[in-house]
Amino acid sequence: MTIDPISVPLSVCKVRDYSGVDLDTEFCFIGRTDEERSLVCPTDVVPADTVARDDGWRAMRIRGELDFSLIGILSRISALLADAGIGIFAISTYNTDYVLTHAADFERALDVLRDAGYKVGAPQS
Repeated sequence: MTIDPISVPLSVCKVRDYSGVDLDTEFCFIGRTDEERSLVCPTDVVPADTVARDDGWRAMRIRGELDFSLIGILSRISALLADAGIGIFAISTYNTDYVLTHAADFERALDVLRDAGYKVGAPQS
C-alpha cells in the first residue's frame, strides 16, 4: 500500500457556519453534527469567522480507491503511529482515507510507516 504525503499546510477549525468557506478549495473537508460544524482546510484559506482553530497539520492520503469491504487499513496505520507516540486526525471520503498529524510529527510518521512496509510516494500538492 502506498501513502502519498500532501504538501499543503492544513488547519482544523470549528466554524459558526460555512458561508465563508470556499468548498471548491482542494483539501477542504467539512463535517456537521447536531453539536458543531467542523472544517479542515488549507491554512491560507481559513475563514475569518472561525470560532476555534488549530494550525500546523499535514496530511497523507492512502493511495487508491478503497473498497468498503476492506477492513483494518486505517486501524493498522493509526496503531503504528500511536505506538510511536504520534497523534492523528483521520478523515475519510467516499474513495479513500486521509491521516493528519501535527507538522512536527509528520516526517517521523512517514518514517514509521516506511519501516512498517508502506511505500511513501512523492509529495502531492
